[in-house]
Amino acid sequence: MNTEDNSQIKTGGGISANTLKIIAILAMLIDHVAWAFVPWTSFLGQAMHIIGRLTAPIMCYFIAEGYHHTRDVKRYAIRLGVFALISHAPFVYFETGGLPHYFDNGIRLAQQTGVIYTLFLGLLALIVWNSRKLKEYVKWVLIILIFIASIPGDWSLFAVLWILIFGIYHGRFREQMLGFGIVSLFVVIFTLQTNAGAVHWGSLFQLGVFLVIPLLHSYNEERGYAEKHRWIRWIFYVFYPLHLLILGLLRFV
Repeated sequence: MNTEDNSQIKTGGGISANTLKIIAILAMLIDHVAWAFVPWTSFLGQAMHIIGRLTAPIMCYFIAEGYHHTRDVKRYAIRLGVFALISHAPFVYFETGGLPHYFDNGIRLAQQTGVIYTLFLGLLALIVWNSRKLKEYVKWVLIILIFIASIPGDWSLFAVLWILIFGIYHGRFREQMLGFGIVSLFVVIFTLQTNAGAVHWGSLFQLGVFLVIPLLHSYNEERGYAEKHRWIRWIFYVFYPLHLLILGLLRFV
């Protein structure tokens, strides 16, 4: 099930992996500040959320890149899983102002969780897809189960699909972006629909995900500062729960 073809590797401009990740972090901060303090249907809110749409596709892209370049994919998966757990409480607090669970005739767990959980599941899906030990039908069953498990996560199965597409077509930029575009159209259509079936035009900011295409095209296949300073790889892992906690405190305290 591995369709990688390195003969079609994309060549772009001069943006390193580190620079793209910094862009993703800043876009995420702008997006979450908007969710916390700016009316989402206002012009400013829409503009900030459009910028925020850059984050998830960039991070999904580099999960796939990480899968193909890491020396130890199991260790990579464990790291994501650990930070998914660490990030759960800050995410729930940022969203609700409460803890991940509360006592009311028993313990009720919060259903939604952060994007690192979804990135973790996307990496697992890619590992399953490329496994040489599993039979084809087992792979499909496991991937479907991963899709279901991703529903409580931020960006849910859409992020898992993006990671699979970026990973399966690694080195083939046109195929990556075609698959990304198809999934992204479903994202836009899905979020525009209300429970009553009407169109919610306030969700048009989701179209901002397509702005990531020229950025990814400019990726120069280099790691940037992270090549010499390996500690930089930890910035996103630490920043994600930390900024959610700080924004949550500013929002609710």
